[in-house]
Amino acid sequence: MNGPADLGGKHGFGPVDPEPNEPKFHDDWERHAFALTLAMGAGGYWTLDRARFMRETLPHTTYYDATYYEIWFRALERLLDDVGISSGETAPKRVLAAADVRPTMGRGGPVDRPGPAPRFAIGDSVRVKPMRPSTHTRAPAYVRGHVGTIVLIHGTHVFPDTNAHGKGENPTPLYNVAFSARDLWGADTTAADVHVDLFEPYLDPI
Repeated sequence: MNGPADLGGKHGFGPVDPEPNEPKFHDDWERHAFALTLAMGAGGYWTLDRARFMRETLPHTTYYDATYYEIWFRALERLLDDVGISSGETAPKRVLAAADVRPTMGRGGPVDRPGPAPRFAIGDSVRVKPMRPSTHTRAPAYVRGHVGTIVLIHGTHVFPDTNAHGKGENPTPLYNVAFSARDLWGADTTAADVHVDLFEPYLDPI
């Protein structure tokens, strides 16, 4: 899936202009949007990958005109509709109480799982499949079809491409792959290498 969030290597969006000393929240409503999203996510109605999928499949014009937390809030509306909470068809099954917020956030949501042994080893050359999936994926479009080198094996983790759509966690080996920036961006780039974390099903051996 090539959603509006997959901007790597695309032109026409202007320079990246970081805000000096940017606050975590620019307004109270952003704080509330963040809290609501985390509180509902802790209810177990959807997975992290499903939430990402809902953000990444917002209409392009909506995504590009929205601020960061507007995207989160609009995706939350979609998630609540998706599981039937907005309509009242689904009743809350778990509530995140105020006293539980800090310990819950402290535990995080680990996604490493026992799984199959990795097919590739450090130093192997691999090519990212030139795919155009219609569903959620964590393989950015700008590396598809390109050759890189395995530099790190992260172990096995929940596979987002299936987990986002209720098809199981399917623990899968995850690698850090290094690409030549010249191969990705052309000879005039100022970068040397680009490192991308990629799941095994995205990769073919060279």
